[in-house]
Amino acid sequence: MRLDDERESQNVEDRRFRSGGSGASLRGLFMLWPLIRMLLQTKFGWAIIAIGVGAYLMGFDPLALLQQGPSQSKIPQVSDESQAVFIKKVLATTEDVWTQVLPKYGKQYRPPVLVLYRGATHSGCGYANAQVGPFYCPVDQKIYLDLGFFDSLARRFQAPGDFAQAYVLAHEVGHHVQNLMGILQKVHSLQQQALRRGDKIKANHLQIPVELQADCFAGIWGHYTRSHLEPGDIEEALNAASRIGDDTLQKQTQGYVVPDSFTHGTSKQRMKWFMRGFNSGDLNQCNTFSEMDL
Repeated sequence: MRLDDERESQNVEDRRFRSGGSGASLRGLFMLWPLIRMLLQTKFGWAIIAIGVGAYLMGFDPLALLQQGPSQSKIPQVSDESQAVFIKKVLATTEDVWTQVLPKYGKQYRPPVLVLYRGATHSGCGYANAQVGPFYCPVDQKIYLDLGFFDSLARRFQAPGDFAQAYVLAHEVGHHVQNLMGILQKVHSLQQQALRRGDKIKANHLQIPVELQADCFAGIWGHYTRSHLEPGDIEEALNAASRIGDDTLQKQTQGYVVPDSFTHGTSKQRMKWFMRGFNSGDLNQCNTFSEMDL
């Protein structure tokens, strides 16, 4: 995907230099107190403290150094920075596309905030860590992404490529569009009703059209960014969609498929809906709920 001359989104909250939780920071502060007390006795010590405070205000938590050994550093590397720049540019393209497209359907677009973090962080939807993967939180209207997920996408899920990464972000932005359209709220209400009846299978199945529609919305974004695409990009997105289908993931992890536990749709469904959005560029073609047995 060619984005060399494109702008970077400013709707980004970079937490990659911060520790994952206030409790850890308090423990670190307690451990450092003897040193802090000693530093307070000299002008040089005050200067060191001032530098530490300044670094913290700029986004780097010095206490995080206490929580990891040299071989486990969570400080982003150069490759991490170039990846962050790329994903910020992808986010900017989603802003341009949806600001143009959504008003055609009677809605105004307000861009989400992308939170970049390492390891763990807090979200409006609870505690977030790298294991849960990228997700959108409708409570605070933020997308949470540990860039390390893209390593897993390429190695564990065998879905490498920059457009595969762009597709993942566009999918999460698709959830934000659903939130602006009131879709997430309606589905959540239906899921709560199902859970109160003890019908977890129904609650799971209600999530499937939500995820497939986000894939379709990602396809619409791809439709309007075709001028940035390079040969093989669409294949990268389809490969990623296929690799993270419920059936494919279950076969890899447990050797068999349990359709009643599906929450995102099959590989075939995910590819189909991405391409429907990509080929049509039309929100009206993304009614995934009409084709589901709900």
